[in-house]
Amino acid sequence: MSEFDEAGLVHGGPDARGAAPHDFSTNGNACGPCPDALDALQAADAARYPDPHYTALRARLAAFHGVEDERILIAASASEFIARISAAVAQQGGRRAWLPSYSYGDCLRAARAWGLSAQCAPSPSADADLVWCCDPSSPLGQAQDGLQGVIDALPAQAVCVLDLAYEPLRLEGRLGLGAAQKARVWQLWTPNKALGLTGVRAAYAIAPAGEEGMRARLDRLAPSWPLGAHGVALLAAWTEEDTQAWLRHSLAQLRHWKAEQQAMCTALGWTCLPSVANFFCARPDTSHAARAAALRDAGVQLRDTASFGLPDHVRLGVLPPASQRALRHAWTAERRGSAPGTP
Repeated sequence: MSEFDEAGLVHGGPDARGAAPHDFSTNGNACGPCPDALDALQAADAARYPDPHYTALRARLAAFHGVEDERILIAASASEFIARISAAVAQQGGRRAWLPSYSYGDCLRAARAWGLSAQCAPSPSADADLVWCCDPSSPLGQAQDGLQGVIDALPAQAVCVLDLAYEPLRLEGRLGLGAAQKARVWQLWTPNKALGLTGVRAAYAIAPAGEEGMRARLDRLAPSWPLGAHGVALLAAWTEEDTQAWLRHSLAQLRHWKAEQQAMCTALGWTCLPSVANFFCARPDTSHAARAAALRDAGVQLRDTASFGLPDHVRLGVLPPASQRALRHAWTAERRGSAPGTP
């Protein structure tokens, strides 16, 4: 189960010093940014408000997924949607949330904020009101164990959210759900990772069929204009065939880099955990926490996974060979007791 301190959440990415030159701590597509999506962002008209109902955008996303327009719900980010749907479940009398053994910390944080008791177990109990799933999972990047069974056995009252942030970055296998199972859950999509543009916050959810009541509640809880012009441009570009073609091409490169990166970690004496996505967790040969400051001084940043409930491990996004060499050099230099920049 994820852990939190009173100061707030633990995140990867830039810190008070800015962005590390070799940042393994986030999971954006290292082949990005996607050129077509970047062009769309640069052409966005930031001098005007977007349509507050996002009519054209919702129609594009609905056509892209082959669902009705009314099933598309726009969100400022995955985290904003997580907070909003947790509030909605609590408002309608929900009391219990279920999470997988390891999960994105905002799910637990939102449950606690709205007074939901959080359960971590192999499958949801019969009284679960909010069920969180993620495939590929966070932080492990694995196919969620027993996902089909969880969805097939959902309690009648349960609201189930399937986080698909890393589905576009799946490097092995496929999502093992049929159309009927997908129609039972809220599908949460955040394309900014796949497009290598994580600085643009934009997301959307596909509502289960026949969920008019929850859709209306979520609409009432939504802020005005959850997306600005750049969020709209990103999601619109996401639906374009050229964008999807670029993404497919990038996956081949990521597979190659991932194999090299895992081999490098193994050579360092690390134990790599299985993953089907563009990131993986590993257990270093010695404590990362003791070396984090020295690595950061060398321009290398890893994501410690203790806050996910996985101590003594790190999560690494797949990066190009130059960054892999920087990690290897910084780790071995620090292990020898020399300054990371010393030859």
